[in-house]
Amino acid sequence: MFPLRDENPTLRVPFFTIGFMVLCAVVFLFQVGSSLDVQEAMIYRYGMIPAVIGGAGQLPPDLAGVPAFITPITSMFLHGGWMHIIGNMMFLWIFGDNIEDVLGHVRFIILYALAGLAAAGLQYISAPQSTIPMVGASGAISGVLGAYILLFPKARVLTLVWFGFFLTTIRISALWFLGGWFGLQWVNALLSSGSEGGGVAWWAHIGGFVAGMLALVVLKPRKYLFGGSKDGPWGRR
Repeated sequence: MFPLRDENPTLRVPFFTIGFMVLCAVVFLFQVGSSLDVQEAMIYRYGMIPAVIGGAGQLPPDLAGVPAFITPITSMFLHGGWMHIIGNMMFLWIFGDNIEDVLGHVRFIILYALAGLAAAGLQYISAPQSTIPMVGASGAISGVLGAYILLFPKARVLTLVWFGFFLTTIRISALWFLGGWFGLQWVNALLSSGSEGGGVAWWAHIGGFVAGMLALVVLKPRKYLFGGSKDGPWGRR
């Protein structure tokens, strides 16, 4: 399943949601416009490498970039391919504008950053000896999804589904869509436990999602949670 849009209007322009998308797009276009050697060097310099973060390994001098403790932040703006960035930006655009609308710009940045850092932290804990760079905004975006499921569980999400060669769209609640998405992350994380191979950072998604939920509880009064207020079409305020 893949989300196409949500039926959840906003009142304010999501400046930082758009800003994060533009920044990720600019960085990615620079990546793909560079030589393969430069692309690989960027991933190793600015991606988060658990072994380097923990001191169990280090990069060769020619790949040295920012200090290792900065890479959980820089890694959020790198992506590994077209499908990676398109998928991430679609999720951010669909769900991020509503969270920024409710929280306001500053608190949205705080939630986004905390979720991204928590995602990197759990990914590190899951494989501290890994030498595979982690890149992508999906950990931070997972935090946005965690906040969304608390604020708008009844919001409808237009979703593309496919059965073999048959494609169709359905409208399902955010509770079912995001709940199913989160469950899928758990299944894949457990199946990939003990593996150091590349691919999707499942534990980062889980860490970001939970962190986003917790951050929302701190940043927003209880009356706004679980669609509690009835001012908006889906209990938005």
